[in-house]
Formats: sequence, structure tokens, C-alpha cells
Amino acid sequence: MELRTDYSNVSFQNNGKLKLLIIVGTRPEIIRLAAVINKTRQYFDVILAHTGQNYDYNLNGVFFKDLKLKDPEVYMDAVGDDLGATCGNIINASYKLMVDTKPDAVLVLGDTNSCLSVIGAKRLHIPIFHMEAGNRCKDECLPEETNRRIVDIISDVNLAYSEHARRYLAECGLPRERTYVTGSPMAEVLHQNLIEIEASDIHQRLGLEKGRYILLSAHREENIDTEKNFLSLFNAINTMAEKYDMPILYSCHPRSRNRLAASGFQLDPRVQVQQPLGFHDYNCLQMNAFAVVSDSGTLPEESSFFTSVGHPFPAVCIRTSTERPESLDKAGFILSGIDTNGLLQSVDTAVELVKNGDYGTPVPNYTDENVSTKVVKIIQSYVGVVNKMVWRKF
Repeated sequence: MELRTDYSNVSFQNNGKLKLLIIVGTRPEIIRLAAVINKTRQYFDVILAHTGQNYDYNLNGVFFKDLKLKDPEVYMDAVGDDLGATCGNIINASYKLMVDTKPDAVLVLGDTNSCLSVIGAKRLHIPIFHMEAGNRCKDECLPEETNRRIVDIISDVNLAYSEHARRYLAECGLPRERTYVTGSPMAEVLHQNLIEIEASDIHQRLGLEKGRYILLSAHREENIDTEKNFLSLFNAINTMAEKYDMPILYSCHPRSRNRLAASGFQLDPRVQVQQPLGFHDYNCLQMNAFAVVSDSGTLPEESSFFTSVGHPFPAVCIRTSTERPESLDKAGFILSGIDTNGLLQSVDTAVELVKNGDYGTPVPNYTDENVSTKVVKIIQSYVGVVNKMVWRKF
């Protein structure tokens, strides 16, 4: 793939509506923004740009298909030979795209390297709206924590998931009058796809019995790339396979698969390594699992939503920190760490709690199905305010 820097043939429709540039680059952004993208396309003149940070079909194209999203107008192909090249390419390509298309506003979500595209928007005085703002786990080992700080500070309007996140933003000195709590967009996406999720035939295709498998997702940089953490986690997973003696279905990202292959680590035969699963299939597996063991940031949100619609599942997060404390406030999941004793005890506890009907309480901010409308109204309301009060354009 070659970095694209010429966008002279890309343009908005210029139909009199607000011109919004949305930039994504990874699977989580595509999923979480799905309802927002579709809603903004109804009311704004939208260009969706994909940096190419996740370029594998199973981490990218399948989600556009599952979530009924129109293909991006722009692919930047920004992945470089290393982190420095990729981040530089993202900033370079997005800056040139903005110069050529002249958007009225830019929207990003989360904490990925693709969000660094807002650096160009800031220098061009284009109003920046940041969803998932204010999330903090206070763990400096996570690369996302650095990105969160950068993007929060640069953004003109921060859209937080919770009051916890809003408080963190206020503690950073960011303007309270341009910080809003919208809630998580995940519930809207999940609810719009619930019929397809429930109808998935993934169990039949994989030969799995409902309630008799553990669903595993482990892909975070700190768990895969750090040798000590990698060995601790996968030794714990092998022990878990021995203890529960049931299939462990591992939805494995390409980087994790490559790391396992390079290390020569031998997984227990009960651990079934699968290509990353589509949105409907994965969530159907979550709903019906003996337990879900995951380092995904969306686990607390998915657990809360499925509890709210009558499909609770034991949720165990294989991390030592979380940027979603509001879910722990409501007993939405268990934070296990990555050592063997912590993981096994956490799975036991989570499973017994669900068996006993102790599901926790859904987080109100995680079950709001009106988030996309809030985002449309906030963007429409604040583009002019930012242009006047921040950039003094008039």
C-alpha cells in the first residue's frame, strides 16, 4: 500500500449542509460510530475517511458489511513500516485531505493513532469534536493513554461517555462549557443489530454448544507485545482450559496470531484460534458464552447492554486498569489482571454471580439509544461557537 496524499478529486456535495469530515482507522471506531455515521449522513454533508490502521478484511470490511455502512469516500493507506511512520503518515494525509476538502468540522472517536489526525485540523482552525473524551485508566504503559490526553486537549468540543470522564476533563482544565456527556454510542448500534445478532447461526457453524464454551479476545499491545505479560496471560489461558475442560474460542487478531507463531508458544488443544469474527457472530457468542474473557474496551459497554435486554453474561476483563470505572460502579464486569490465580478466581466469581442472578445494574450511560441525535445537535450547535469564540473568525 502506498500513502495517498493527493485528494484533489475528493469533494463534499456542497448541498448547503454542514460539511463534516469523520476519520476512522480501526474496528472499534467503525463499530462505535456506526449509528452516528448513518445519522450524520442524513443531516450533514459527510466525507468518511479511513486511515487504513486496520487493513485486514476481518478487522475492517466485514464491519461495514454487517453494520450496513456505506464505504468510506477516502482510504489514506497510512500504515507505515513502524509507529513513527504510521503516525506521521496519518497526520500528513489527513492534513492534505482537509486542505483540499475544507470541512466545516472534524469528528473522531476514541484514542487510536488515527485520532492524531486532529493535529492537522487544529493548525487549520477547523472545529474538532471528540467522542469518548475524558476516558482515563491512569496507566502510562498503555499507548492509548497518551493519545487520549493529546486528542482531548486539542479538541474544541469533548463528548464524554460519563460523569467520571467529564470530571477528568475538568481536572485537565478543559472548558466545562464545551464538554458534554452523551453516553456511549454502543447501545444504539447493538439495538439496531439485535435481531441479526440473535439470529446468527455461528454456534452451528463452529459446532459449539450454548453455555459450554469460553469466548476469548486478547489483542491489546500491553498484553501481546510485552514478553512478561504475554507469557503470564497465555499460561493463565492454558490453565483455564485445563480447569474448565471446554472449548475456548479465541477471536485472534493478525498481530496476536503472528506473535503466537513467532514465540512458539503452545496453546492447549482446547483453545481454538479463529479469525476475528464479524459483529453479529461475535455478539451472539458473547450472549451465550459460559464466560467472556476479554481485554476489549467495549466489554463493559456490551455487558451492560446485554444485561439490559435480558441476555446477561459473565464478563471478565484481562487488564489491571480500566477507563470505564462507571461500569465497575454498577458491577458490570470483573477486572482480573493477567495472572493465573486472578483470572481463574475472577471467572469462577463472575460465573457464580450470573448463575445466582446477581447481574449488576446496567450503566444508564451505556443503554442510551439517543446518542447519535445528541451528536448531530451538538455539532450543529457548536461549529459557529468555536469559529467565533476560539478562532475569532467573525
